[in-house]
Amino acid sequence: MGMYLDFDFLNIEHENLTPKQGRILISEPLLSDTYFKRSVVFITEYSDKGAVGFVLNKPVDLPISEVLADFPNFKANVYIGGPVAKDTIHFLHTLGELVPNSVHVIDNIYWGGDFDSLKELINEGIVQPDQVRFFLGYSGWSPNQLEGEIEDNAWLVATVDPSRVMMADNDIWKKTLEQLGKKYKVWSNFPENPAMN
Repeated sequence: MGMYLDFDFLNIEHENLTPKQGRILISEPLLSDTYFKRSVVFITEYSDKGAVGFVLNKPVDLPISEVLADFPNFKANVYIGGPVAKDTIHFLHTLGELVPNSVHVIDNIYWGGDFDSLKELINEGIVQPDQVRFFLGYSGWSPNQLEGEIEDNAWLVATVDPSRVMMADNDIWKKTLEQLGKKYKVWSNFPENPAMN
């Protein structure tokens, strides 16, 4: 005879946070989507036209100089940003207005901007690898699509320390959940394939 939990651990308390620019989405532990399984997505744009973000914890294990042939030798790694436009490169950075046309997301985090200017700054040795994160593709949602997925308990919305965005590693999913309290600590320890246990 099994023991009943005193809460439904997959049911997210939606009165918590709503999605907005600069927040993160944390996937629920049973989400099996290739791109979003155990992922943390940083939201860079959110409006009634939809949402855009980048998965922070899916590294490709290749430096940008190996992904782009004409790029300077630069030791910044590349991540899978999401399933949309996987043949495009995007970037987050802490360079502010040094990169023209970049979008201010939150605190010292900026999204995109003039790619040639970025390359020039790298060539001049002005930019360090920890100041830029590169992504193949992005995560995008049409109007009301993300809200529907949140209602279906696919995502938990949380705030993030901006310094964690630039330094996020594979453990950010587990570490962030553990910091959110008892209920989500259960999520962080949930087996990847419960049928195997």
